[in-house]
Amino acid sequence: MKNDVIEANKYVELTYEVVDLKSGQLLTAIEYPLGYVHGVNEILSPPVMSRLEGRSEGDLIEVPIDCNAIYGPRDESLVITDHIENVPEEYRQVGTAILMENERGQTKSFLVTRVDEKSVTIDGNNPLCGREVIFKLAIRMVRDATEEEIEHGGKVETVPEVTGGRVVPI
Repeated sequence: MKNDVIEANKYVELTYEVVDLKSGQLLTAIEYPLGYVHGVNEILSPPVMSRLEGRSEGDLIEVPIDCNAIYGPRDESLVITDHIENVPEEYRQVGTAILMENERGQTKSFLVTRVDEKSVTIDGNNPLCGREVIFKLAIRMVRDATEEEIEHGGKVETVPEVTGGRVVPI
């Protein structure tokens, strides 16, 4: 029996790691399978998605990505350091995302990258900006997507309805 290959309207589950090419540092690891319907939604960058086309369950692939081509070069003007007393407490933890708005009403996401006793540093650059990375993907499952999955772009989980303290299947 031939394995299903990744193409439009196939449900795919995969895991991946993103490794910095220069340092070898693991930047991100997705260990719980990420599911999507191929051709319906793009869960990763277009160069990665295009390399998945035609692959099968069990395949391991590596996709080198120059993040400058996707996110542009690093912009140091998007790195802001302020006195800690000027920053609300909820934004004083490394890894916190902050949505900021400029005077024209445009929004941009910033990430808290450094906190010490005196200051907080936030960075509006994408964390992969200025890096060359390798996406290491492991394809865990490929099958025909159901009509409902195609409509929603991924697996549809049924959530039980709660009525009067009892769980009633819907």
